[in-house]
Amino acid sequence: MFTHWRIFAVNHQKVFSTMCYCRIRAILKRSKTRVPLRRNYSSPPGVVGNDVKSLRSVINPPVAKIRNIGIMAHIDAGKTTTTERILYYSGYTRALGDVDDGDTVTDFMAQERERGITIQSAAVTFDWKGYRVNLIDTPGHVDFTLEVERCLRVLDGAVAVFDASAGVEAQTLTVWKQADKHKIPRICFLNKMDKTGASFNYAVESIREKLKAEPLILQLPIGEARTFKGVVDVVNKEKLLWNSNSDDGKDFERKPLLETSDPELLKETIEARNALIEQVADLDDEFADLVLGEFSENFDLVPAEKLQTAIHRVTLAQAAVPVLCGSALKNKGVQPLLDAVTMYLPSPEEREYGFLQWYKGDLCALAFKVLHDKQRGPLVFLRIYSGTLTPQLAIHNINRNCTERMSRLLLPFADQHVEIPSLTTGNIALTVGLKQTATGDTIVSSKSSALAAARRAGRGEEKKHGTNSEAESLLLAGVEIPEPVFFCTIEPPSVAKQPDLEHALERLQREDPSLKVRLDPDSGQTVLCGMGELHIEIIHDRIKREYGLETYLGPLQVAYRETILNSVRATDTLDRTLGDKRHFVSAELEARPVEAAAGMAVIEYADCVSEGLVQASREAIENAVHSACLQGPLLGSPVHDVAIKLHSLTIHPGTSTTMVNACISRCVQKALKKADKQVLEPLMSLEVTVTRDYLSPVLADLAQRRGNVQEIQTRQDNRVVIGFVPLAETMGYSTVLRTLTSGSATFALEFSTYQAMSPQDQSTLLNQRSGLAQVL
Repeated sequence: MFTHWRIFAVNHQKVFSTMCYCRIRAILKRSKTRVPLRRNYSSPPGVVGNDVKSLRSVINPPVAKIRNIGIMAHIDAGKTTTTERILYYSGYTRALGDVDDGDTVTDFMAQERERGITIQSAAVTFDWKGYRVNLIDTPGHVDFTLEVERCLRVLDGAVAVFDASAGVEAQTLTVWKQADKHKIPRICFLNKMDKTGASFNYAVESIREKLKAEPLILQLPIGEARTFKGVVDVVNKEKLLWNSNSDDGKDFERKPLLETSDPELLKETIEARNALIEQVADLDDEFADLVLGEFSENFDLVPAEKLQTAIHRVTLAQAAVPVLCGSALKNKGVQPLLDAVTMYLPSPEEREYGFLQWYKGDLCALAFKVLHDKQRGPLVFLRIYSGTLTPQLAIHNINRNCTERMSRLLLPFADQHVEIPSLTTGNIALTVGLKQTATGDTIVSSKSSALAAARRAGRGEEKKHGTNSEAESLLLAGVEIPEPVFFCTIEPPSVAKQPDLEHALERLQREDPSLKVRLDPDSGQTVLCGMGELHIEIIHDRIKREYGLETYLGPLQVAYRETILNSVRATDTLDRTLGDKRHFVSAELEARPVEAAAGMAVIEYADCVSEGLVQASREAIENAVHSACLQGPLLGSPVHDVAIKLHSLTIHPGTSTTMVNACISRCVQKALKKADKQVLEPLMSLEVTVTRDYLSPVLADLAQRRGNVQEIQTRQDNRVVIGFVPLAETMGYSTVLRTLTSGSATFALEFSTYQAMSPQDQSTLLNQRSGLAQVL
């Protein structure tokens, strides 16, 4: 069934020679060493070590024993450090990596190691106490929110990491909302309990108040800040103490709490356990019946197993979130977190996916991430919802209506991968050979399988609603890609290098759907559109390192929008003879503002317009309206929040759709120029954490930046300024803030909405743009 292990390093050209599994085991027996891999990785779970499992259990464990989880948090809460400890204690690595040293497993990009931040999500597979865990470490920076979104889309559970001294922060709210959208059960891990200012009670209260979640306290800290030395297991009434002499945190003692040795701690734990039982009983009827029936007199007698099962049900129903604590950097509290992941988070079969009933066990998978390897081409990450994947399998992509052949199947291990012969339901796989597949595509075994599922879905929907919605039932929901807010021009070092730059950008766009590339119609320059300064800076750096191109970036520009303030009408006639054929189109339309944020233009048709004429030319009309709204009359920015109503349309028989398109487009542009125009600018929600001493200069600086302060909160000894500021005013804000506060303040920015500029600010902006045009 399985004869060869091939171990690959994705970012390196060296490919290790294939070795027979039996030969590897024989060598290991003699030498008692492991297969040499770069950076002291252990071999795949179950292959190396004293406990050699069967190959079937290594590759395809039972679905009930699989956990697909993500680590999510605000930037610098300790996600990557927690992941590193998890990998070490599970036996996946033999040495502890550190973010500051730049030698962590999941932050393997050069840019990540230099900056000490996570930029792209990384998947790692490992075993823990008989469970297979597919773990994805996600970024915390707002510029890479899409990375979190597309990973959460395919996960069954998540661990939300919090800085115990800060509680819920700006990006924590964002990732929590994303998890809510995908209905993902969560566990909370209060990290950095050893940090000065750490407060368990404050962090728990912030979860309750800001996230509107019901925290289930499963652990209590033994000490806080410098005195933190362990945790209390509330469910089992035990204390876990880590050996202070241990360098790696592997050695810890689990002792029952006794009246003789820990009277105060025992009393506090019993109170917390009783409160936990009451909480769970309120949320779970089955547990409530058990408690009221058998243990109403004494909650102490409630068995830990019954309580744990009830907590699992409550977590799965997303009625509450278990809360644990520890310090990943000081190697405390990570093993109990792993136990909680396997105990409380769901397996793939416990999540409800309505679309699976139509596939009847056939292959159904979702592509959620694409990477490019110089040797093997695109590597596509797939989440398998049903069926089995094998190498050399021909698969059908429903979104792109094409069939492709998968050459290899790999298990993901950050930047190293292991080739495998098959992978079944519930797992996360890495495939080689899929040239067309992109993020959000639905993969099935064949076109006939898709059609059969469509027929079953159609019948089911008809019975249910009396309508046929085959396409909606078959396509898995993809990923919502946010609109970019920054853009800048990018130029190659010479005209000869332009094709190389286009090739690099095409690949980077496929990897990162939030990166948009367009051609400026006036200047002919290539324009990069991204989510922020850091995002564009990383793209620029990757083009240089990975593709060897020294490109030049123009100044960063803000992605403005335009709209109109009043209703106007315009008419246009196009009468042209080409050869012996006359093309005649006459149109009258109205452009008016839409109060609700409608985004792109809304198209309406008056009753007097011929239905037959509209049906024949609908595509040309809609394309013309949308293309005309791509460049507004003021700045050449897209026009939003407008409705275009067609009042009359005359088309001569034989007139081409191109002429219809040209006439409607010209008419829309006339109407937009006649109307009163308004520039919309992107508004960012801002959160600045600053000490009381520097609060005044920070507020004064925000006032100069047209900032609008909503509230000032108190967080321990710090002040948190929450408000809104126009994106154009945030250029270089990090440098200014460091200067104002001697490096003590931190801030988080997130796109909020588009708002109308004041007449004065709009006039200033237009003068700047026209002045720039004159200089050029």
